[in-house]
Amino acid sequence: MSASHPDSRRDFFRLAGAGVTGAALGAVAAATPAQAQPASDSPSGCFGIFSVREFGAVGDGRTIDSPAINKAIDAAAAAGGGTVLFPSGIYACYSIRLKSNVELSLEHGATILAAEGAQYDAAEPNTPYFMYQDYGHNHWHNSLIWGEDLHDISITGPGLIYGKGLSKGYGPGPRAEDPGVGNKSISLRNCRNVLLRDFTILQGGWFGILATGVDNFTIDNLLIDTNRDGMDIDCCRNVRITNTTVNSPWDDGIVLKSSYALGYPQPTENVTISNCYVSGTWQLGSVIDGSWKKFHPADGHVYRTGRIKFGTESNGGFLNIAISNCVFEGCQGLALETVDGAHLEDVSITNITMRDIVSAPIFLRLGARLRGPKETTQPGVLRRVLISNIVCWNTASRFSSILSGIPGHRIEDVSLHDIMIVAEGGGTAEQAAIQVPEGIAGYPGPGRLGPTPCWGFFVRHLDGLSMSNIQLKTEKPDARPAIVLDDVNGAEFFRLQASVSAGTPILALRDVSEFEIRYSHPIQDARVPKTSNLALPNGTPAEAGYPRP
Repeated sequence: MSASHPDSRRDFFRLAGAGVTGAALGAVAAATPAQAQPASDSPSGCFGIFSVREFGAVGDGRTIDSPAINKAIDAAAAAGGGTVLFPSGIYACYSIRLKSNVELSLEHGATILAAEGAQYDAAEPNTPYFMYQDYGHNHWHNSLIWGEDLHDISITGPGLIYGKGLSKGYGPGPRAEDPGVGNKSISLRNCRNVLLRDFTILQGGWFGILATGVDNFTIDNLLIDTNRDGMDIDCCRNVRITNTTVNSPWDDGIVLKSSYALGYPQPTENVTISNCYVSGTWQLGSVIDGSWKKFHPADGHVYRTGRIKFGTESNGGFLNIAISNCVFEGCQGLALETVDGAHLEDVSITNITMRDIVSAPIFLRLGARLRGPKETTQPGVLRRVLISNIVCWNTASRFSSILSGIPGHRIEDVSLHDIMIVAEGGGTAEQAAIQVPEGIAGYPGPGRLGPTPCWGFFVRHLDGLSMSNIQLKTEKPDARPAIVLDDVNGAEFFRLQASVSAGTPILALRDVSEFEIRYSHPIQDARVPKTSNLALPNGTPAEAGYPRP
């Protein structure tokens, strides 16, 4: 079932002219006719296996093979199901349409190449709901590979999906809204029992994977090296994301969303994310080819986003989410955002390491953008979040971690423990006086609230905060407090360690009630029933007349 095509990704990039280092991505060169596997080499007669070669696919990188591939998929579906096999070759395609009970299997050396040109399936209408989320979330058919209302489908590797001809949603290149333009590598809507495993996505377009309303969904051992979002899991239930690498410098890596794209709010719930690596630091393609080349100033503006995030589309909710054993590098940090009315609750995040974080390492945001039907969309809730066993080195000095609700809508019951953060430092006394804007209705994000008047944690409009075994350090002296609490009710600190400059408080309390701290030298053990303005340890609770516990 193999042919004379190279079976390594390095050879693919050599043949395809992809260059794998950002600017060097070029046109895919065709394999010679002698390299193409003849149809007679397909596994004819193997029960349940439908080689795309048998249906006329050429795999030379020039011929448009999607009509032959869709015939193979139709034949497998008509037979009651089966495996559509992609032998080694470069299959230039427009839209590939999945069917129930069908697997796409990409062998070593097999590449599905998104062809250039405006001949992808049309973006289906999604009125009157399109105004509640970005254009890319409103359509599924305008994709390289798509499926709707399906069950029991899978795409498996170890081959490659290369979205060269896809739009990323903004220039240069084709506009996503133009007729016939594709903008997603894989798009699924209202499907169940879905498996994506063992393949690679290069330059995936607006979304490497967009899944909306998918139930019983497994993503395992993918490598995604892309120019916008790695994957968006939207309004999905029972999802397992494991052993996956995402390099996405210009947008988010692994994203949970709960948009209004289905025409009604539906939560993303019962999700686990584990053993994953997310990054925004590597040049496009360099993770795939193993060169691991970092960006340089001459490479232009790079957001270095690449994180794990909830939101911003957040109408339906985020319920029962567990994230563990993940690595962040050269990107933004964890972001849990509910700004369109969603309930974000019952979340556990543990065993995370972060390096070179460019904004807030931990960002919890309850806001009121309220992009949804006006008659039903009200501010949501953010509560019952446990974050533990976090190590973060070299986080940007402009931002602390941020946990912020808005007046009248408060975050509830957050526990942070066993956390070590080393920040760049270098903040000034002038920065310590910064008044952080509320940003109630705007787009959420650390950049909309920062810079912050502290370098460790900024906490505002929150009820029920527990922080224990927290170690905070800076590489350079910083004139700001380590932690600022602003309008916080019920805060308990245990074994807080923070290295601050001489004369700089560790904690600044503003409109704080029911505060308690223990075993946190040099701050005395104390219970503070209520204070409008208190700095610790410079003004100790005992000096302020508050009793020790």
